[in-house]
Amino acid sequence: MIDNRVGVVGIIVTDREKQAERVNEILGEFGELIVGRMGIPYRERNISVIALIVDGSTDELGALTGRLGNIPGVKVKSALVSPF
Repeated sequence: MIDNRVGVVGIIVTDREKQAERVNEILGEFGELIVGRMGIPYRERNISVIALIVDGSTDELGALTGRLGNIPGVKVKSALVSPF
């Protein structure tokens, strides 16, 4: 049995007009891992901030964050907790 992790993934999109479609495409591909999502356009800084609550294996979550982090203009950080 795979031990899933629960955590938070923070995503900053610095070029929303160019990258929003690709970010949303990847989030859709990994939708089964996403428990909750909040996205805020921060117009004063011309960025978008997305917070995800996730539940998945370290491999799955690593694939999600890795794919997002490879998009130019997208920064990703995650904090995961061990299985309960």
